[in-house]
Amino acid sequence: MNRREALFSLSGIVASLAVAPQLRAKELHNVPLETKLSPDHLPQPAWQDGYQVLTNPLDRQNLAAIFDRLIPADDLGPSATEAGAIEFLDNQLAGDYGSGAALYLQAPLHPENEAALMGSPQFLTPPKARYLTGLAALEKWAQQQHQASLHTLSAEQIDIFLTAMEDGKIDLGKDVNSQALFELMLQNARESYLADPIYGGNKNMVGWKMIGFPGARYDYRPYIERRNENLALIPVSLIPND
Repeated sequence: MNRREALFSLSGIVASLAVAPQLRAKELHNVPLETKLSPDHLPQPAWQDGYQVLTNPLDRQNLAAIFDRLIPADDLGPSATEAGAIEFLDNQLAGDYGSGAALYLQAPLHPENEAALMGSPQFLTPPKARYLTGLAALEKWAQQQHQASLHTLSAEQIDIFLTAMEDGKIDLGKDVNSQALFELMLQNARESYLADPIYGGNKNMVGWKMIGFPGARYDYRPYIERRNENLALIPVSLIPND
């Protein structure tokens, strides 16, 4: 499934919720209290007071060089970092995603077995630790191979490097699975470009405007019968009054 298909399926879920049979107040009796809205359900806006995890400027420069080759600027829109990818990632790494709160991180781990079962390598380290270890390894590799920092390499050199990473042909040391690190960065670059702007990426909803996603609208019922029609809806984010 590509990004457009993923977002189309998401908008379909939103629309189906909007047209679900109405529940009257008396029908809500006996709804378990555990299902009521709690602070954990509310979106947490991105931190606005500096970087919390990616505090090393060199790490941010190297990461920006990679992100902007994964999603470069073109006639259709800005690059990943121009759309806020670094701010988005730093915010995510500082929270539950970075700490792996939703991941099972307990040993024992038998890499071959887990990879076969899950279809991809599994790790005992959370995303925050994987990024910090990986960024150090990326800089070390660039210094050894080019006697320069990664972000100073040409676009062609970075593309060659990323292609080799994707193919698992780059050795970043025993502590870093280069192919898995590439997939992690690609996943996060995509997420930054398409997540709600309240989380720091997708600034000015550039990603949504590019693919025609209308955003977090409350009610799609006025449009449910207008199939195959360009509704020209202006995207709406979770940011109040946005």
